[in-house]
Amino acid sequence: MRADRLLSLLLLLQNRGLMTAAGLAAELEVSVRTVYRDVEALGAAGVPVRAERGPEGGYRLVKGYRTRLTGLTDAEAGSLFLAGLPGPAGDLGLGAVLASAQLKVEAALPGELADQARRVRERFHLDAPAWFRDADPVPHLERISGAVWERRVLRTRYRRWRGEVDREVCPLGLVLKGGIWYLVALSEDVVRTYRVSRFQAVEEAGGPFTRPAGFDLAAYWAESSRRMEAALRQGTARLRLSPRGRKLLPMQFGAAGVRALREAGPPDGEGWVEVELSVESEAVATGDLLRLGTEAEVLGPPGLRRAVAGAVAVLAERYAGEEGESREGTVRPDEGRCVGR
Repeated sequence: MRADRLLSLLLLLQNRGLMTAAGLAAELEVSVRTVYRDVEALGAAGVPVRAERGPEGGYRLVKGYRTRLTGLTDAEAGSLFLAGLPGPAGDLGLGAVLASAQLKVEAALPGELADQARRVRERFHLDAPAWFRDADPVPHLERISGAVWERRVLRTRYRRWRGEVDREVCPLGLVLKGGIWYLVALSEDVVRTYRVSRFQAVEEAGGPFTRPAGFDLAAYWAESSRRMEAALRQGTARLRLSPRGRKLLPMQFGAAGVRALREAGPPDGEGWVEVELSVESEAVATGDLLRLGTEAEVLGPPGLRRAVAGAVAVLAERYAGEEGESREGTVRPDEGRCVGR
């Protein structure tokens, strides 16, 4: 480990120039005292490290010195595929490995390309998780990722909607979608998808197993996503949308909203249009469509229109009184009086 750290320190000085002991310690995740010892070790090994004293001082390599000792380990080479996703790399236990690999690649680049790589890093940043949602707790992710890499069978306890289940799985791959980790695994001769945060327990059960011949993780995920969307969106709602509702539809319904607007009929005199929107079950669609508020009217099917109207009636009754006013003792319109028959 110390040899790796010394190389990382050397590459930091080569790539960034003057750095303070505190800055090096933060990058290497060690103490300042350890940096002092490592700098002495580099000097003893013949690396010309120069110390500059004073408030603007620090350590730098003697001008003109460069090392080409930049060979990547297997783990570092693999981690480069996550170079734009430092958060997920850390989740997988590859944060330090990725940082080391990036330093080595940067050191190996010619000066002009190295400068360009630094500019890209300064100007572009990828943030995988969705807005306004905390990341799932994934305490077993590192162990699962190790089993994926080493083809080890896992014995797991998994929390489903219907309760917990114990299963042995052969992990085939991990997918990060919208900030959520999913495991694709073979279980009972069927390839299934599991949300990593729902694993309650994970331990190695043996291995290595044999991966299915020709299994393509990206192709499986694309087809699985298509099937899931088709299974969820089995209904079609006919809507009338205001001009503002037309702007809200893709924001609330994503690709389904975009497709609906693409095939919308011509606007009427007030700018309202009719669209057909793919929706989930009636109960889910009712809640989803209420988010459009007064900017949409459900024209059909009749059952969905009645469900939305019923939900609106409940809300209207709930908010009919003054703010915070108790509803106990209130009289309904058809109560407290005689109604002739």
